[in-house]
Amino acid sequence: MKIFYYIYQLIIFLPLFILLTILTALTTIVGCTIGSSRFWGYYPGKVWSWLTCYLLLLPIKVEGRDNLDPSASYVFVANHQGAMDIFLIYGFLRRNFKWMMKKSLKKIPLVGFACQKAGFIFVDRSSRQGLWETIDHARRTLHTGMSLMVFPEGSRTFDGKMQPFNRGAFLLADELQLPVVPITITGSFKVLPRTKGFGFAEHSTMRLIIHKPIMPQGKGANNIRAISQLSYEAIEADLK
Repeated sequence: MKIFYYIYQLIIFLPLFILLTILTALTTIVGCTIGSSRFWGYYPGKVWSWLTCYLLLLPIKVEGRDNLDPSASYVFVANHQGAMDIFLIYGFLRRNFKWMMKKSLKKIPLVGFACQKAGFIFVDRSSRQGLWETIDHARRTLHTGMSLMVFPEGSRTFDGKMQPFNRGAFLLADELQLPVVPITITGSFKVLPRTKGFGFAEHSTMRLIIHKPIMPQGKGANNIRAISQLSYEAIEADLK
């Protein structure tokens, strides 16, 4: 059965995915240019991600949406198992947000420009000034009432286990006194791990587990450490 799944990906999925990606990027660029990035920077990507998961015939399970207040802004933090994490979150979280992503993704033809037009935040770790400019951009985004989605590990795991968290997302949550929502992703590592590069996807159930928001524990360094540790523990508990 696996060989038939691979053939399906090569003959049917891949051409459709390329077409959908181009259409989504163009729609995002044009929509954000003449309209609101709050709408056009989110919904085309949401549909693209939703269709990608279903075209790959992947079973999706989501838990914990009722933990979220529809009117609240959050800093979402999730473990990063593989490339499919983006499609799982974008397509099935059902929350409008801006991504905080690696600066290198800006170089992807067409898609990188669409991400810029959508108002996504590119992390520049090349210098202290670049890092503070990144944080300032994220701060301005959160001040508008928008939520933020971050992979605090910074990159995909090589072995399925979580890496230590960077503190940027928690620093922002502390400064603006926003709740942090931990999200556990499982199954994505089996579908398309980092070690597989651009190989065929494997058929496996992906699960998105949305935990209860972690409210500020005060303000300052102690709060940053506390919400980071609590987020890590919440995510890791469901990985086990």
